[in-house]
Amino acid sequence: MTKVRVLIADDSALMRQLLSEILNADPEIEVVGVAADAYMARELIKSLDPDVLTLDIEMPRMDGISFLEKLMKLRPMPVVMISAMTQKGADVTMKALLLGAVDFIGKPRLDIARNLELYADTIREKVKAAARSTLARHTVDRTAATGSPVSAGAGESYDNIGVIAIGASTGGVEAIHLLLQKLPPVMPPIVITQHIPPVFSASFARRLDEQLKMKVSEAVDGQPMQPGEVYIAPGDKHLMIQVAKEGYRCKVRGGEPVNRHMPAVDVLFDSVAAVARDHAVGVLLTGMGNDGARGLQKMRHAGARTIAQDRESSVVWGMPREAIELGAADTVLSLDKIPGKLISLATLRQGETT
Repeated sequence: MTKVRVLIADDSALMRQLLSEILNADPEIEVVGVAADAYMARELIKSLDPDVLTLDIEMPRMDGISFLEKLMKLRPMPVVMISAMTQKGADVTMKALLLGAVDFIGKPRLDIARNLELYADTIREKVKAAARSTLARHTVDRTAATGSPVSAGAGESYDNIGVIAIGASTGGVEAIHLLLQKLPPVMPPIVITQHIPPVFSASFARRLDEQLKMKVSEAVDGQPMQPGEVYIAPGDKHLMIQVAKEGYRCKVRGGEPVNRHMPAVDVLFDSVAAVARDHAVGVLLTGMGNDGARGLQKMRHAGARTIAQDRESSVVWGMPREAIELGAADTVLSLDKIPGKLISLATLRQGETT
């Protein structure tokens, strides 16, 4: 059995020790080296050629973001960020994910040894998923996926799409950003469930709002859904949709995790299938696990159009693969082709706001 070879870069000796113990406890993982700063990490990457790097954001001499940016230009590799679970940490982590980091791990703030052990399974799972990742930013044509919105091509055109629902997990932050920036400013309302903690979901919505032509916000319970607006599920709540006087509105609720997640993609897709039926489009993007596959199947059975991201452009081809194997996706597309398909399917009625 070939083990996943991991390099840990963290300025805290305690964190280096704890991460090493947690990762080495998995027979499928081997920590091959530890570095106290980015310069040491750079040399160890050259000599050890690890499969995955765990990278602390706050380090002396060169911070993690600066190092990540240089690394992705010179020697792209799977990186899992170690981030403080704070507002500042969330903002910086969003930048790291958009630069190409595969995922992140929250750094516990109190009683670090005990709390970190609670995250042990998740840490191991994320590191192994990173090792299997295809790093979508290198397989997707980023030139094609950036710049001006695409135009709808010839083919099917639907004027009765009331909502677009998107689900994603590992690799989803960058994938969602690349997808949305190719859409025109006026589209049917878009609801998104991305597996992400609460502070990070607010930061994600804010960063998208700053960079896109559409208005993006973290969803609020009872909020009317408007064309040209995007609603992100809060990191500690499930997002659903309800019928409103004119169109739909967001329904945000707590409760129990579904498929180990809150928010869960299945919860969003189930509500869209029940409420919007054939007036919806569902999109399942990159992510590990199977969350969203059954919900996308329900959407398809209800008459919605359903899209799954293909293997080549997915960072982790878990959730889309499960959907495809279930027969839940009527279309399988690379990430750079999904915006054009959405525009074709969601062409607004003649005379609506442009």
